[in-house]
Amino acid sequence: MADEHHEDHGNTVAGWFLTLSWIVVWTAAGVAIMFDENVVMWSAVALGASVVCAAVAGIMKKAGLGRKHPRTAPPTREEWEALQAGRHKPEPEQAEAAQPSGGDEHADETAAAH
Repeated sequence: MADEHHEDHGNTVAGWFLTLSWIVVWTAAGVAIMFDENVVMWSAVALGASVVCAAVAGIMKKAGLGRKHPRTAPPTREEWEALQAGRHKPEPEQAEAAQPSGGDEHADETAAAH
């Protein structure tokens, strides 16, 4: 699955806005907690600001600054294994050489020699 190709890798304006705004909000809340020591109040403020930032990012996505197409569902295990098996088909000569012979050709040679 690591060899899949994604068009945007999540690199959208809305995605980056949300990530960076949450980093700023929770860093500011952490600094405020260190100086004020009112953990509950600053955590509530940061949580409220996070919800507002998420709403803004949702609006940005609706405005066309997010992912353009929905992400496809990942393949099931069976589909992925079948895909991998199809990519790594052995060469025809290798497939014949890899088949166990059961030792019959040696029996024929031994019977012919006697």
